Amino acid sequence: MESMDPFMQQALALARLAVGLSEPNPRVGCVIVSSDGQRVLGEGHTQRAGEAHAEIMALRDAQAKGHAVAGATAYVTLEPCSHQGRTGPCCDALAAAGIGKVVAALPDPNPLVGGQGFARLRAAGIDVVVGPGAAESRELNIGFFSRMVRGTPWLRMKVAASLDGKTALDNGASQWITSEQARADGHAWRARAGAVLTGIGTLLEDNPRLDVRHAPTARQPDAVVVDSRLETPPDANIFQPGRRLYIYSAVGDAQRQAALEARGATVIAMPGPGGKVDLAAMLRDLAQREVNELHVEAGHKLNGSLIREGLVDEMLVYLAPKLVGQGREMAHFGPLADLAQVVAFEFLSSRMTGPDLRLIARIPGRDAF
Repeated sequence: MESMDPFMQQALALARLAVGLSEPNPRVGCVIVSSDGQRVLGEGHTQRAGEAHAEIMALRDAQAKGHAVAGATAYVTLEPCSHQGRTGPCCDALAAAGIGKVVAALPDPNPLVGGQGFARLRAAGIDVVVGPGAAESRELNIGFFSRMVRGTPWLRMKVAASLDGKTALDNGASQWITSEQARADGHAWRARAGAVLTGIGTLLEDNPRLDVRHAPTARQPDAVVVDSRLETPPDANIFQPGRRLYIYSAVGDAQRQAALEARGATVIAMPGPGGKVDLAAMLRDLAQREVNELHVEAGHKLNGSLIREGLVDEMLVYLAPKLVGQGREMAHFGPLADLAQVVAFEFLSSRMTGPDLRLIARIPGRDAF
């Protein structure tokens, strides 16, 4: 297998620095290289939404270092944008700077861009090469691609369990089955998500904050609660200053809704069958609210509902080397009548996290969008 160009590898490394920073924008890195391919003139990555994109940061970096970029090559991990959004078109900025060639990992799935950036670069006389680093860039931005193409966030379900698959004792006690290292790693996954979701059962039992405390982050993800009967206490820890909180309900209760909205929550009625929240409609609504990756930390009932409805894309599982015996399971659904009905995943990775085993598993073909 042919190795990737080191400048694209460098651009991808820069793109990873935008994780937990650029949401809801994609994580993009850019490296500007001299025309002879010998020197890096400037580099950068996407900043906060509304601030500079990777290409602009790289152009500024080159200018600050006194480097002229006329005729240079820009390696960028996603098609330069061509539309006026929160910022101006990056393809025009590259053309105005005199860039001679653009090597991009892959086209932007945003229908407002969708090849137009490449077309405008070529129209300006810039040589465009597309493809190097495509798989890595797409995986880094799987949530952005999901939102743009499917109209739903990429749903990653996190579970901390014992070796025999129990997430809590029968009485609900679960703190802590897994180690401090696993919890810190889990917070790093929270940090990369646009929103963290839980159910009312977990909220009432554990009163979690669901914020990022044990990993570095430039922003806190939004919080989401599935609360069919609007039972969220207005003094729950989920309410954090400056953080958006969405509460999805299945019933209307003006008094409870007013109390929650007074605390800063956005209450959204999303009734589904059986007096429950319509979970599929909720995901579509969260995409409209620009959530790319949805990180789920819920109990066995809500986990089971999400799996039963085919809404889970990926599992992030921490297994502790402990046996619990009778206790609460990862996800309650079924019983199935036949093994052919099982929900099948494929393992993407496994690694030790402290004394625990971290597994990442994905529904086969789920990322083929």
